[in-house]
Amino acid sequence: MIDYRTVEQRLIEHLGLERRPVAVAFLTEAPEGVAPFTGTMPSGCSFWRLAAEGRVFHTAPADHYNCPIGSYTHNIALPPERAGELDQTLSLMVSAGYIRMQEVPGIPSLPETPGAVVYAPLGATPVEPSVVICSGRPARLMLLGEAALRAGVAAQAPLLARPTCMAIPAALAQGMVTSTGCIGNRVYTELGDDELYAVVAGRDVARVADEVATIAAANAQLAEYHRARRRALAITR
Repeated sequence: MIDYRTVEQRLIEHLGLERRPVAVAFLTEAPEGVAPFTGTMPSGCSFWRLAAEGRVFHTAPADHYNCPIGSYTHNIALPPERAGELDQTLSLMVSAGYIRMQEVPGIPSLPETPGAVVYAPLGATPVEPSVVICSGRPARLMLLGEAALRAGVAAQAPLLARPTCMAIPAALAQGMVTSTGCIGNRVYTELGDDELYAVVAGRDVARVADEVATIAAANAQLAEYHRARRRALAITR
């Protein structure tokens, strides 16, 4: 397996990340040696927060039932007694003017239902990650996006909006994507008002991390170049 501890260190060092990147792996069954999650969470993205704080665990599909939208993007069918919760949540969002019902079919979802989902800090992941989730300020994630471009794995996709969790299947299908986040995610994860997400497919994260140092150094050099041009050429009369 790739040395993900080194990959994480590169990302944190060159991007100045304040939270650890989170590795998420979608598996057909629970892995040996990885503790199951115990308790309840209001959303799938709540597990991101726990992993960023250092916890390593796996969830079962039932652990995701509390978030109908997240269950939808993760291709997890709600049990019959709770199946109506998706329509109820969507109806609330529509009535509030948050979303239009015709937008729902265009929201990406995983192609297959996972049997188990592993969450961990990237440097402590016990299995190969399906995706890696980074959060941070726009100027720092700009560097990650440019590294993904240099590595040839950036998605030709617009900045994603709500729901945040659709960035996971989008990244798996298209390459690195950036998401503005959504209000639910910001409440559940305590993401700052000045922060965004970038999601990289696990198959690409080592290549992207290899390019981050080059991009960070290039930006530092170009910052000096542009500051000099500003001093020389910004003239007002």
